[in-house]
Amino acid sequence: MNVKSRARIGALVGATALAVGALAVPASADPGTGNYRVLAGVGSDTTQDVLNGLGTAIDSGSLIASYNATGTTTIKTRAANCVIPRPNGSSAGITALNNAIDNNTGCVDFARSSRGVANTSTTDLTFIPFGKDAVTFAVRGNSALPKALTTAQLKSVYTCATTSLNGVALTPLLPQAGSGTRSFFLTSLGLTEATFGPCVDDTVQEHNGEALNSAGDIAPYSIAQYIAQGNQPGDVIDRRGLAVLGSVNGVQPTLANGTLNTAFPFNRDVYNVVPTAKLTNATIAATFVGTSSKVCARTAVIQEYGFGTVANCGSTTTKGES
Repeated sequence: MNVKSRARIGALVGATALAVGALAVPASADPGTGNYRVLAGVGSDTTQDVLNGLGTAIDSGSLIASYNATGTTTIKTRAANCVIPRPNGSSAGITALNNAIDNNTGCVDFARSSRGVANTSTTDLTFIPFGKDAVTFAVRGNSALPKALTTAQLKSVYTCATTSLNGVALTPLLPQAGSGTRSFFLTSLGLTEATFGPCVDDTVQEHNGEALNSAGDIAPYSIAQYIAQGNQPGDVIDRRGLAVLGSVNGVQPTLANGTLNTAFPFNRDVYNVVPTAKLTNATIAATFVGTSSKVCARTAVIQEYGFGTVANCGSTTTKGES
């Protein structure tokens, strides 16, 4: 971690504390203390809010407990023996699910993931799609940085070949390690963990526009998260700050009515990940599997939180492990 990264983290901690205090909203929308619902899920920051909304809407809030990516250091998902480190991001959520499977703890039933399968050599986990998201770049609205770029231009920024645009020195940002948005964005640019440039600050929490605290900052941002933060359904906190979304290859991130443009170049399915061995479990199947499942039937909730619907909602064909 470089000096700039440490300075940014310190600034963000202070700014976040002030923002949360001013809004009088908890940093985490976890289920209340002692509220141990039937299914416990962890992982992706991108889909934490829509899963919170689904958790409230389905079965009067008794079925799905979804624990946010950030908040307290640990979470307690069951009444006994289930205090675990809070997973921050898709990879951390999948790791927590794998740990629960391997150790037969029952502490985690599903993981939220904004990326697909990383390891297809095994089939222990099933990635069940439930919505459509897309990722673009964000810059400050009061910055001279362009609000329209191409894939090639973004790749040049994130390999540090381009160091300024419109006379503004660039500071490319990436979400924290383990973020599904980080891996998806890099892949969309034709990059990997080994090939993005040394000028990139890769320590910021994803989908936090307040992290763009200087004119040259540029960061990937979930379009669905940006929409939800503007609409603020449920317990969603508006973290956009001065961030505005850019267009890529001439395609706008949202439609005229403010909803997600599912034809955006960097679009992706988002998933709930469950143990393949539990696909026949009546509760898991009723909740996640098939277009008539309890999650897939709640299209209005999915759309309210900024996501598009998908024809393959509830499909169980994508298997792997990571």
